[in-house]
Amino acid sequence: MASSELIEALQALAHERKIDEFYLIERLEQSLAKSYERILDLEWDARVTIDRQTGKIYVYELVPVGEPDEETGEYAEFEERDVTPDDVSRIAAQNAKGVIASIVREAGRQSIYEEFSGRVGDLVTGTVLQGTPDFTIIKIRDGVEAELPHYDAKRNPGERNERPANEHYRHNQRLKVLIIDVRDPNSDAPRLRGEQARPAIIVSRTHPDLIRRLFEIEVPEIYEGVVEIKSVAREPGARSKVAVYSREANLDPVGACVGPKGSRVRMVVEELRNERVDVIQWSDDPAVYVANALSPAKVSRVTIDEDNNYATVVVPDDQLSLAIGKEGQNARLAARLTGWHIDIKPASFQGASLVDEPVVDEVEEDDGFCLYVDEDGNRCRNHARPGSRYCGIHASLEDE
Repeated sequence: MASSELIEALQALAHERKIDEFYLIERLEQSLAKSYERILDLEWDARVTIDRQTGKIYVYELVPVGEPDEETGEYAEFEERDVTPDDVSRIAAQNAKGVIASIVREAGRQSIYEEFSGRVGDLVTGTVLQGTPDFTIIKIRDGVEAELPHYDAKRNPGERNERPANEHYRHNQRLKVLIIDVRDPNSDAPRLRGEQARPAIIVSRTHPDLIRRLFEIEVPEIYEGVVEIKSVAREPGARSKVAVYSREANLDPVGACVGPKGSRVRMVVEELRNERVDVIQWSDDPAVYVANALSPAKVSRVTIDEDNNYATVVVPDDQLSLAIGKEGQNARLAARLTGWHIDIKPASFQGASLVDEPVVDEVEEDDGFCLYVDEDGNRCRNHARPGSRYCGIHASLEDE
């Protein structure tokens, strides 16, 4: 390729790809300098210049002049020695292909970043292209792909797992996913393993906000702002709890989210591959909110300790297993949803606490348990801290 033809081709490509022409030439000069250092086996670094008008290429060896700096060992001045080979245009043409391909990839990633960096938290629908044991590639639209990672945390610490354990995807399957991150190609942050070969957009199927966006689609009242989702607690693939609140006194927020015969919440459940979704009513009264969060269990009484962010819940004996849930799931989700530490006790354990007589008449100081007794006569069930008569929650009473 003649020099003039090379510069014309670079100008045409820069115009087509909307890349700065001078930036493209500078990148080519840098690439050629490294290539000629190796090809010509130069003792010192090389510098390449391309005439912007004629396209003629010059190669110089930077020979240091004088003595190096005593502290850094680097030279301050260089003498340029012309080492331009005869076949400089042929080698330049070969390098140009790789440089252009690299710049086009970078420009594409930058364009995707600029388009999607402001859409973090948005719900998008994509098509599964391919899957590996570590991630699934999802096509969002033509030319734009996203990565849904599901790395094994034990084998790949620091990587993400955004796929529920009960989900497996097939080719061409359509999925609703949540955009949770967009990698900045110009970031100075350390690169992740294989980042350059992975799509810039990262999506999730486990994030709690996925449920928020799905309800916004299915429930017009949420989209319009009449009903607000206050909190979401989720164990992906198994069960979720959603606390909702209505800004209109005459509108039932739970009924609006459930829909006629459960039609609205059913659509959300189907999209989540039959993950169970409990919709409960939010309340500014912590006791009512905690009782609602333990639904479907029925609660007899809730005692709130605001200083320690502690809620003690009393339930009928036949509701205890329902309140706790399988492997503690219901209680765990309720605690995440409300932000309160919840202690569930059966009514039989409380004895006469449901009537006026106190349950604890006399406290033994050497039984190893906390000595705190509330105003209803209920003894704290926590073990006392070593060297103390109280647990960590009531440790402040030691001084009193």
